[in-house]
Amino acid sequence: MSDEAGLQRLGRYVRFTRPFTLLPPLLGVVSGAITAWGSAANPHVLAGESRVVTWSIVWTVALGSLCAGLLNAASNVINQYYDIDNDRINKPHRSLVTGAISMRAGWWYAAFLYVIAVVPTWLVVIYPATTVGEKLFAGLERHECFFVYLAGMLFTFIYSAPAFGRTKANAFLANLTIAIPRGCLLKVAGWSMVASIFRVEPWFIGGIFFLFLLGASTTKDFSDMKGDAAAGCRTLPIRFGVDRAAKMISPFFVLPWLLLPLGAWVEDPGHPGQAILTGNPWLLTGLGVGLAVWGIYTLTLVLRDPAALAEVENHPSWTHMYLMMMVAQIGFVVAYVV
Repeated sequence: MSDEAGLQRLGRYVRFTRPFTLLPPLLGVVSGAITAWGSAANPHVLAGESRVVTWSIVWTVALGSLCAGLLNAASNVINQYYDIDNDRINKPHRSLVTGAISMRAGWWYAAFLYVIAVVPTWLVVIYPATTVGEKLFAGLERHECFFVYLAGMLFTFIYSAPAFGRTKANAFLANLTIAIPRGCLLKVAGWSMVASIFRVEPWFIGGIFFLFLLGASTTKDFSDMKGDAAAGCRTLPIRFGVDRAAKMISPFFVLPWLLLPLGAWVEDPGHPGQAILTGNPWLLTGLGVGLAVWGIYTLTLVLRDPAALAEVENHPSWTHMYLMMMVAQIGFVVAYVV
């Protein structure tokens, strides 16, 4: 094989992972890690030390972030593998449909990505473990990040693979099995790279993103209705119609963000004297209110003409959903570092 042919093949497999979708989860875990570093749960702070950025933390977050991107890539590949019937109608240009990549090669590529995404997270262990040896041989309970990633991998199969249930075919379970790994577990995974997940705070933050995606993830289903119906996937717009589905997801663009000011001021029952969210309460409140207002604006785009959701591949509401997620990730970083 010539060098040029090899580069073309490499490019084909890179495009197969849909790399443009990898930024949000990458940003999500980095945001979660920085949030944990700036929180009251920082293990250096709990040990009575100064909050510092060590090479161990940088290396751990870099490794975990790379694995997050690879896990999302694996999820994209396995989803295309099991969505071959849907994509023949909805996205006929994709590699498996055109035959540019064979089904067998696609399966083994996904398996390879899953292995290199999950196995290295065994080395993601928080302070006081600082050396590779200490991380490698730490007690089972210290490998929190590994088990979060393992759960995330399992949810991708539950969503896509018939042998695991293929919840994508069920309107409500589909959204649930998207929101858990890409909303809740994503933030908890980032947090687990710096601080322990055995407290309310990371799960409260993850819960906010979970609730947002529980409804907002449906925006991608409207333009795929034809192929999803042919493949037997009863998504919300197929099961309830475009207008009703648009109304059903509306609260999820606004209400989750209002939990930010709540968490910023309500005391954590497990840690008296501390709020559930230990970042800057005023910045967290402003972030929550701002995102809620943005959500209301997005809803005007959705409810003004719900039918338009099914007529274009990338409706503006889909773009706003991704932008809101990214702004929220950055907002958490600012609120916990300032």
